Amino acid sequence: MAANNGSDTKETKPLRHGYTTGSCATAAAKAALTALILQEKQTESTIRLPIGQDVTFEIVRCEFTAERAEAEIIKDGGDDPDATHGARIISAVTWREESGFELDGGIGVGRVTKPGLPVPVGEAAINPVPRKMLREAVASVLNQFELEHRGVKVVVSVPDGEEIAKKTLNGRLGILGGISILGTRGIVVPFSTAAYKASVAQAIRVAVKCGCKHIVLSTGGRTEKYGIDMYPDLPEEAFVEMGDFIGFALQQCKNQGIAKVTLVGMMGKFSKVAQGVMMVHSKSAPVDFNFLAQVAREAGATEEQTEAVLGANTAALVGDWMLEWGYGGFFELLCGYCCEQGLKEVKGGIDIETVIISMKGSLLGHAARWDR
Repeated sequence: MAANNGSDTKETKPLRHGYTTGSCATAAAKAALTALILQEKQTESTIRLPIGQDVTFEIVRCEFTAERAEAEIIKDGGDDPDATHGARIISAVTWREESGFELDGGIGVGRVTKPGLPVPVGEAAINPVPRKMLREAVASVLNQFELEHRGVKVVVSVPDGEEIAKKTLNGRLGILGGISILGTRGIVVPFSTAAYKASVAQAIRVAVKCGCKHIVLSTGGRTEKYGIDMYPDLPEEAFVEMGDFIGFALQQCKNQGIAKVTLVGMMGKFSKVAQGVMMVHSKSAPVDFNFLAQVAREAGATEEQTEAVLGANTAALVGDWMLEWGYGGFFELLCGYCCEQGLKEVKGGIDIETVIISMKGSLLGHAARWDR
């Protein structure tokens, strides 16, 4: 266990909070600097998180010489499905000849290669809050031992970071060679929507900085692949997985001056968007079969067929029936409604195109609405 948060009780079994890579790197740096000063092995490290909570981390390895020390923490992501859960986070500390604080990334920490991120191009992908946490932790240790005049360099490494990064959006964002050292609150909230929304906003920001005026928003991997095949000439930054956050992603595009958005999705989620539901997680908005029956009727379905739609158990089944019965116009209507609801959501000023594909990746419907 990487940290003692006292919340893993058998009585209630709440979802456990985890700790960010930034928190782990900070605790490791504090332990390493303490070991360097005292020339003593450290087994734990207590830091204050940005949310004001003190947390003690277990140091799984601590090594030192007279000039250098490093400490290692195993990242605990709590009950969040985090790609970095279980990663080795290592902070190495050395003295600098001059005073001041220096920070860099080592093996497995990515480098920023594209503008639009909160870290300048060329620097290690260590975000502003972790940078501040590391600087303050080093200063507190130096102050504790009355060594404020000494200069310290910290290098954060993640041995498996390059492999872990393949499971993230880092490559698309222009972060190469490893993962990012992240965190704004210090903790990882299980199944956090805030974290996902932040990644969507960041991806759109990078696209804008790279000169994109047309962005393809998809709900997942298969729909993104279709979008890439549909627009092979667009740069990779133009393709953003928005997940369930349709309204949020559209608003980000509008706010950042994107001229055209292409939405690519499947029947289930886009049947909700078509009636104005802009957060389409299955738990937040069920499929409205009354609405689908109404669209089927508009597409020419008989009363008997419309009744069948009302009794369907999935939107995908309705789509299968529409194909079987020969009502291709159903999907065009649905796509048109998605465009109109999207324009309504952002109050116009952007062109919206909608594409609905099948589970097997074939085109079902397409529509566009231009609002310049």
